[in-house]
Amino acid sequence: MLRPQRPAACFRTLLSAVCCAVLGAGLLAGAGPATASQEAVASKDATASDSARKSAGKAAAGSKVVGYFTEWGTYQRQYLVKNIETSGSAARLTHINYAFGNVTGGKCAMGDSYAATERTYTAAESVDGVADTWDQPLRGTFNQLRELKKKHPDLKVLWSFGGWTWSGGFTEAAKNPAAFAQSCYDLVENSQWADVFDGIDIDWEYPNACGLTCDTSGREAYGKLMSAVRAKFGGSSLVTAAIPADATSGGKIEATDYAGAAQYVDWYLPMTYDFFGAFDATGPTAPHSPLTSYPGIPKAEFHTSATIAKLKGLGIPASKLLLGVGFYGRGWTGVTQDAPGGTATGPAAGTYEQGIDDYKVLKAKCPATGTVGGTAYAKCGGDWWSYDTPSTIAGKTAYKNQQGLGGTFFWELSGDTSDGELIKAIN
Repeated sequence: MLRPQRPAACFRTLLSAVCCAVLGAGLLAGAGPATASQEAVASKDATASDSARKSAGKAAAGSKVVGYFTEWGTYQRQYLVKNIETSGSAARLTHINYAFGNVTGGKCAMGDSYAATERTYTAAESVDGVADTWDQPLRGTFNQLRELKKKHPDLKVLWSFGGWTWSGGFTEAAKNPAAFAQSCYDLVENSQWADVFDGIDIDWEYPNACGLTCDTSGREAYGKLMSAVRAKFGGSSLVTAAIPADATSGGKIEATDYAGAAQYVDWYLPMTYDFFGAFDATGPTAPHSPLTSYPGIPKAEFHTSATIAKLKGLGIPASKLLLGVGFYGRGWTGVTQDAPGGTATGPAAGTYEQGIDDYKVLKAKCPATGTVGGTAYAKCGGDWWSYDTPSTIAGKTAYKNQQGLGGTFFWELSGDTSDGELIKAIN
């Protein structure tokens, strides 16, 4: 993707009220590659029985619905785990990706420990309607996720590490994949919250390519790291990964061996959004998450169907690919042309970041006026936005079913309406 970032949000620690952008998709020692024995264990684990994988929550092909929950969203956005329940989203989700853990010093690390394990929730804020006490062993979001899983026993949660901001740490991690995998396992399986998590999601943006920082670990580094993660977590835990959507010749998909590493993951999440946006301040205006090409698209391979075709063409099974959807829009201002392809003067005003806003805001602020490439766009005054609606998401999931993909994922839960309009359109 041209600038494959996740929507920014407000991230705070216990002692600070200062906001900073934390991007994902909206957002981490030693020496030597994985050993031959590690490779053998990983290969064995990668072919674990269906019953073992089902015990870890592997939904039937096509039926997975994976939503990202952002650690920082409980602050300025005031989106709590309870909102997953009250919106009706919990009943529709099969998996939640908790974003993000950090990667630093070659190891997995907590992102915001206060938000994750220490914040005290009132009865009104809690999933179970019971207030936290100061002396209970685990508070924070992790305990709220535990309560949500009690209400929905089939719901699985993965801890996602990296994201746009914290992917720089993977370069160091790739120097000693076994040590990295051990650190992740020790953190995810910590006895205080081991029951909360059913696996790990690796969001490296991007191996052997550039995101917020550039990585030069080499084409084989990603596979060695994922092999080590699978070897450590074994066949009964889920191991997944967010990957780029750049289908261009010589682009980010080609920079590393995603096909070779596919044996180690339960599924990939190609980030088929942020193809276009006001990071190109003067335009041309274009939908940030087109499903298909259309006349005048600024870059030919920047659309979801090109991404899926590229990955399938590399030999990655369709059942290991999920369709990516954004629950937000990207927009420009200073636009006079209604149709895509117009010029602009800069990013449109957004609630938390210029050029980005949530679907729940945009549906009222700038209602859709047209569709192109299987997604919606909107012109209101001098602003031009693109985003998915319930109707376009229904079209995208129909494409998912036609292609035999493993399911759908989206960034991220707080962008939906309070009654879950978008997630209800996923089928």
